[in-house]
Amino acid sequence: MYNEDEFLQLSGIQHFAFCRRQWALAYLELQWKENVRTVEGHLLHERAHDESIAEKRGDLIISRAMPVHSRELGISGECDVVEFHRTKENGIPIYGREGRYIVIPVEYKRGKPKENEVDILQLVAQAMCLEEMLCCDILEGYLYYGETRHRTKVEISDERRTKVRNMFKEMHQYYEKSYTPKVKRSKSCNACSLCDICIPTLNGKKRVEDYIEHAVEEG
Repeated sequence: MYNEDEFLQLSGIQHFAFCRRQWALAYLELQWKENVRTVEGHLLHERAHDESIAEKRGDLIISRAMPVHSRELGISGECDVVEFHRTKENGIPIYGREGRYIVIPVEYKRGKPKENEVDILQLVAQAMCLEEMLCCDILEGYLYYGETRHRTKVEISDERRTKVRNMFKEMHQYYEKSYTPKVKRSKSCNACSLCDICIPTLNGKKRVEDYIEHAVEEG
């Protein structure tokens, strides 16, 4: 179990899964740079967190920008949306409400569904936080994509839970050592907002000094 002063940001797992170096630059070295993709993502999340939108729809209760944490994983953050669906079986009680409810997290993302599980792992981490906080079992969640305006159902499987645990364990190890991994260039580098800071063209084989000297000579 981690103490609160050891908590990492839950949202960091999407950056870590995308690129460990990107996560280290942003969360260890505190370097960040916006691009079109990150700005669009912020705007989508602002709409999802709008607390002025009605939160009660029949047997459905909606909580927006819900703070969550996990001492087991050593993380804290926010869920874009957490839905509480009233049910006749199982479920958890909610103070001031009749009946019992099933808990379903919903994460908002720009763009469209991806082939990798970067977005999925963040949703699974949110589900694991909610399970620890509410003493419940969560079997599924949803990813809502701004480009398609469609929800994608995600199974909160044991395999994905294990992957999340291992990934946060590795993140804590990096954080404790203040370790920033070397460049591992891939096609994803071109879409990264930290490309100019990371300088992936060095590919970990050249010294920064040599790169700068060459750039000056070419100029």
